[in-house]
Amino acid sequence: MPYVITTRCVDLKDSACVRECPVDCIYEGARALYINPEECIDCGACAPVCPNDAVYFDQEVPEALQASIADNAAFFSLPLVDGAPLGNPGGARSVGPVDADTPLVAAQPPQVGTEA
Repeated sequence: MPYVITTRCVDLKDSACVRECPVDCIYEGARALYINPEECIDCGACAPVCPNDAVYFDQEVPEALQASIADNAAFFSLPLVDGAPLGNPGGARSVGPVDADTPLVAAQPPQVGTEA
């Protein structure tokens, strides 16, 4: 997985990264954004525009946020949507917002200043 959106994004879903992504691989969950690891082309355009410092190259995720690596991928592999995994639909715009999150994100306490 090239880039990861960490739990620093929970309830703060700033969409600057979505606007910068040239391949539409950043999906919106109920409380966070997720990068599809199979669709990301590793361009890095998303990381510098994130005002929450939530996006990292997978090899550079701080130790305290390491659980976000597997969790980000889980958004696409767990049966979160109608009992089935989201998989690799080929673009977030065609899917739209998903009213679900991974267990790690769902367990996070609400963040101050939330947009959700």
